[in-house]
Amino acid sequence: MLKQMNEALAYIEAHLDGEIDEGELERIAGTSIYHFRRMFSFLSGFTLGEYIRKRRLSNAVSDLHGGMGVMEAALTYGYDSADGFSRAFKEWSGISPSAVQKSGMLKSFPKLSFQLTVQGGVEMEYRIEEKQAFNIVGKKKRVAIQFEGENKEIAALANSITAEQREEMRSYANMEPQQIVNASFNFDEGRMDEKGALDHMLGFLTTKNEEPGNGLDKIQVPALTWAVFTAQGEFPRVMQETWGKIVSEWLPSSGYELAEAPEISFTGDLSDPAHVKSEIWMAVKKPNQG
Repeated sequence: MLKQMNEALAYIEAHLDGEIDEGELERIAGTSIYHFRRMFSFLSGFTLGEYIRKRRLSNAVSDLHGGMGVMEAALTYGYDSADGFSRAFKEWSGISPSAVQKSGMLKSFPKLSFQLTVQGGVEMEYRIEEKQAFNIVGKKKRVAIQFEGENKEIAALANSITAEQREEMRSYANMEPQQIVNASFNFDEGRMDEKGALDHMLGFLTTKNEEPGNGLDKIQVPALTWAVFTAQGEFPRVMQETWGKIVSEWLPSSGYELAEAPEISFTGDLSDPAHVKSEIWMAVKKPNQG
């Protein structure tokens, strides 16, 4: 997979001054553009769009230093106007394109290369399950992305659920785990840089299709394959660390790619925060699978 990711980077590098075809990226990477974008962010810490933008601006530095005009540089690297290019260039570099030409002040953003780093082996407990289509009925909110500690916005969402809403949510539950789950979806692209927001729902899994009332929401999840991971230890630290290992260690070597679906998690008894058992569900598929 790392070989294919690097081949995709080489394709991007060769087309920085032209169109980057997502279909060609899918062919080279051997995976969907959805998974490629997610894996790129997981492995690099940049969104794909941010990386391409910075590489183009970095190449523009050399061209400007070599005497290329600002308007020509703008058109070469995909900007409609010299003003738009100049704003983007100054936001990234802290200097204007004309300053590069006049003073020779330079800045670069080198090409990425993905490499395998072998670290101490960490055992991960997981299973692969096929699940039929289901719904999640509950209450959702757009919340800030946060990697560590308690997310206060999610805590506020939990506290906002009334007794009546909770009772109606529970009346839908007819699937395991028969308890409230966390579902995260619609991530902003800045996720791996801990920027932006996501939709977060607290709810129950159900095969019932009727629309809920009482101010509740419903999201539909198609039939998919799920990788189900178990985490046990201090909450929420161990669960957050497990999620990090899934995307940075397990996923690149698993032979699976991410399918487009909510990420689901739930926890057991929280009375002893040092010994909490949690599960994380990630929807996956084989490359080139529909």
